[in-house]
Amino acid sequence: MRQIHVLNGPNLNLLGRREPGIYGAKTLADIEADLREIAAKSGVSLTFRQSNIEGELVSFVQEAGLSGADVILNAGAYTHTSIALRDAIKGAGARVIEVHLSNVHAREEFRHHSMIAAVSIGVIAGFGANSYSLALRALLDLSAA
Repeated sequence: MRQIHVLNGPNLNLLGRREPGIYGAKTLADIEADLREIAAKSGVSLTFRQSNIEGELVSFVQEAGLSGADVILNAGAYTHTSIALRDAIKGAGARVIEVHLSNVHAREEFRHHSMIAAVSIGVIAGFGANSYSLALRALLDLSAA
């Protein structure tokens, strides 16, 4: 069965409580449930993880890439700072879609640059929790093509 890993970075465990005006009211568990429903209908298996620790995210990316699984990655603030995540994506050959709940380009200047976009196959930002389902559908469409 095809594997897709959904990896979430720092502070995403606080979704639903953290600045709902920016990030929405859905929790990470709500997003996971939505994605599992789509995945079940599509015959794919999801691995869903969250960590506030950069090194753990690096290990998650490596594991996914080396096993041939696709990745939906919301690296949170590590998007803008982590050369380690960039190197893990590239080194493990992970096929990654970078995801953000908010439109990072309409926010603070420091959020406008992504360290991982150049090694990702695409970036989806600004659609709230739907950013994840759009990424999942994109990966499913890529496989069908």
